[in-house]
Amino acid sequence: MNHSPYPVVLDACVLYPSLLRDLLIRLGLTGLYQPKWTAAIHDEWQRNLLINRADLTPAQLKRTEALMNRAVPDAMVTGYEELIEGISLPDMNDCHVVAAAVRCNAEVIVTANLKDFPLVCMSDFDVEALHPDEFISDLFDLNHALALSAVREQRANLKKPPVTVEEYLESLLRQGLPMTVKSLEKYRTMI
Repeated sequence: MNHSPYPVVLDACVLYPSLLRDLLIRLGLTGLYQPKWTAAIHDEWQRNLLINRADLTPAQLKRTEALMNRAVPDAMVTGYEELIEGISLPDMNDCHVVAAAVRCNAEVIVTANLKDFPLVCMSDFDVEALHPDEFISDLFDLNHALALSAVREQRANLKKPPVTVEEYLESLLRQGLPMTVKSLEKYRTMI
């Protein structure tokens, strides 16, 4: 893994869908950024998956968590709890995410729930909330080659069943990533 000086906290909602989670981790492993999360963030995405997916077990999700932590050993943020009290957001249950960002010096939180992280609340902490589509598109603009390598690797690992480029791009669209798909369209032969 290449190390980047650019820590980014991944909110539970972007770790919930396996395709998006996998892509974000693969992009981090290229060195484009440092993925960061907390035990509380892990608990949240797993709890919600178990509610919505009766076919999954807690053991399966704990295994995924262990694989994530092993793949990105410096991702776990700790020691942020005392900062939570000084943070005010529309949904107080999200304060731990901002506290983790402050603790690890992240300037960005990747979340699909932008309304829960309004700029007026976030500016005091010099932290910005970005939608995963905007974040991934920014990474693509930062370094096409590294981002494409992560995308190509992810698609190549989708083997049960194998996924065509078109199917892969359609699944990214279903994840709410139209800007990302638009960026990738012209590189179809490299995916």
